[in-house]
Amino acid sequence: MESTFFMILLFPLLIPVTAKSETFSTRLSPLELGLKREKLTHLHFYFHDIVTGPNPTAVRVAEAAVTNKSSTLFGLVAVIDDPLTVSPEINSTVVGRAQGIYAGASQSEIAFSMVINFAFTVGRFKGSNLSLLGRNAVGSGVREMPIVGGSGVFRFARGYARAKTYTADPKTGDAIVEYNVYVFHYG
Repeated sequence: MESTFFMILLFPLLIPVTAKSETFSTRLSPLELGLKREKLTHLHFYFHDIVTGPNPTAVRVAEAAVTNKSSTLFGLVAVIDDPLTVSPEINSTVVGRAQGIYAGASQSEIAFSMVINFAFTVGRFKGSNLSLLGRNAVGSGVREMPIVGGSGVFRFARGYARAKTYTADPKTGDAIVEYNVYVFHYG
């Protein structure tokens, strides 16, 4: 009995210990990633949402049967590749593209759920992106939506975008929207 008790105590020691500590996270200093002081940048541009003509930049890809009966476009889904320009004129300098999806998400007002990347194509922001995810209640004067991230110069970005309709054609659905974006970033 004494030897059995002794074996029970020693048995765990006979099993080889080869397990490594596995971890999927490590604390880092921002300096280890080359991140310096955080900056606040203001961007100002115009978003051209063109749904008509031979070369639309916003295309309906889905809509519920109820959408045709809805004055709020509830159930509509559109994919966009809209130009971003420095002034409201379509022939002004293009600084990037708004690429993503918006969906009619309200039964009581025209309000879209927006999932958009602002992909910049010129200047010091060329090749960098900002990601917007939020609710756009089109009937409101100024709408505020969060910036939830970015890449390139805008890595670790956070902030908000303020959108204001500059012009909108109720017959065609074409619109120009002024954006003021305020974003914290390291690049």
